[in-house]
Amino acid sequence: MSAPHPGLAWAEGHDEGRAWLARLPRLVSESVEEWSLELGEPFAYAFASFAAPARLPGGGDAVLKVCFPHREGEHEGDALRVWDGNGAVRLLAHDRERSALLLERCRPGTPLHELSADAALDVLADLLPRLWIPFGAPFRPLAEEAAWWAGSLRESWERVGRPFERKVLDAALRALEELPPSQGEQVLLHQDLHADNVLRAEREPWLVIDPKPLVGEKELEASGPLRNTDDVSRWLDVLAELGFDRERARGWGVAHNIAWAWDEHHGWLDQHVEEARRILNAR
Repeated sequence: MSAPHPGLAWAEGHDEGRAWLARLPRLVSESVEEWSLELGEPFAYAFASFAAPARLPGGGDAVLKVCFPHREGEHEGDALRVWDGNGAVRLLAHDRERSALLLERCRPGTPLHELSADAALDVLADLLPRLWIPFGAPFRPLAEEAAWWAGSLRESWERVGRPFERKVLDAALRALEELPPSQGEQVLLHQDLHADNVLRAEREPWLVIDPKPLVGEKELEASGPLRNTDDVSRWLDVLAELGFDRERARGWGVAHNIAWAWDEHHGWLDQHVEEARRILNAR
């Protein structure tokens, strides 16, 4: 099956993704039948998932999302169920076998990056504390995930010819070694809270979508906002005002971006490496 929109082109680059794309029409069709949906045209911006507006039986809007099965998104539905609409979209239904979710639709659905940096900070200052709920299973601990990230980074960097400077890699590995075990309260983390994952809505002014949940210290959440900004120092200062430990936030920003820069199917992703470099060099 050819990718129906640009966000699925990623899956065409490897065998596992192509196999999932071949199953995708059946997964979507079965989900539509199970939940009696009337489906609209897919959203073009969804990445590594199929997402489309859906009309519910008897009226009402929703979004059908069928995800490529991957480690980071394994418990997306569980996190949305825990938050139960408090700062995040509501989970209406969940089919684990198909990795399918029926979600509240955000209207107009425009992303947070339409705002100025100061206005966006105000939005995050309201949303973040509401998401930080003390929790445990089924979510993986951040310390466990950090050890998994660290296990392959140096070997992957060496294997493909040392594609970026050692000081960035060493800073990420040092953070992954030194920051866990987490010092702060262990709370439910979104992990991917960048400006495209906060949408304007009707039930609340802004709602969070697309979590990649973990349980750990809140400083990890700095990674998403720091990834989005050209003024890393300014954001580090503001995150500190929200109660983040400034240097732990920086460390997690570097480590997380380097961890996510490595893709088994596509190699090192230059954008994430550059984001880690900017965070490391900011003062």
